[in-house]
Amino acid sequence: MAKSNKGAGKSLVRATLAILEPPVGTSTTPRGLIRRFGFDFNPAQLSISRRAQWQVTTTPAVRDGAKPEFMGPEPREMTVEIFLDSSGEPTGNTVLKKVEALLSCCETTTKSIAADQPSPPWVVFEWGSFSTARFVAYVSSVDASYTLFGTTGVPIRATCQMRLHEIPSLTKRQNPTSGALTAQRVHRVVAGDTLQSLAWREYGDATAWRAIAETNGIDDPAALPSGTELVMPAAEEVRR
Repeated sequence: MAKSNKGAGKSLVRATLAILEPPVGTSTTPRGLIRRFGFDFNPAQLSISRRAQWQVTTTPAVRDGAKPEFMGPEPREMTVEIFLDSSGEPTGNTVLKKVEALLSCCETTTKSIAADQPSPPWVVFEWGSFSTARFVAYVSSVDASYTLFGTTGVPIRATCQMRLHEIPSLTKRQNPTSGALTAQRVHRVVAGDTLQSLAWREYGDATAWRAIAETNGIDDPAALPSGTELVMPAAEEVRR
């Protein structure tokens, strides 16, 4: 149960779920950050699975069985339990809003409909240096169980089971020093950052700032407030 995490202090790294606009066309780079979902409690456990696909063609002439043929690996799948608790605010609707945010991961986004390519958001689960669990994915299901209610009937505690399926990327890794499993990542703007400096640092080409601006829907490159979260395009997307 996630309750075992109640003793976790603020100094611990918290798990987050980046909810991203899906790409358009054949791109594998999300277009922008919709919201970053912060976990109230770190998961007590994660289930990650991966399968190798094999094919066996039976042949009457082979008595002991045909030789299996390896067809390739299947994408990773992850199931994560998310525990939500606002019992300290029995009249609030924080839990309800957070559950709705998770459920929306299975709904088409407004921007994808406008682009005539309807799709639910893409997501990236992140938890510190736990790189095995970090990959771009889509959410196949969200099961929410409300377990405690306030005096007005509003849920103040819930447990959600979320299932993520990896979306394979053309680029498996960034440079070896980054530790990222995918070429897409989210950068939080700090004082002094500009699109040009970020492009030079990320791709070695300051003119690539236009790709960052396009991915994040930035009309004015000079307006880049600190704290803004930017999706950095994959290197192969920038070079096209």
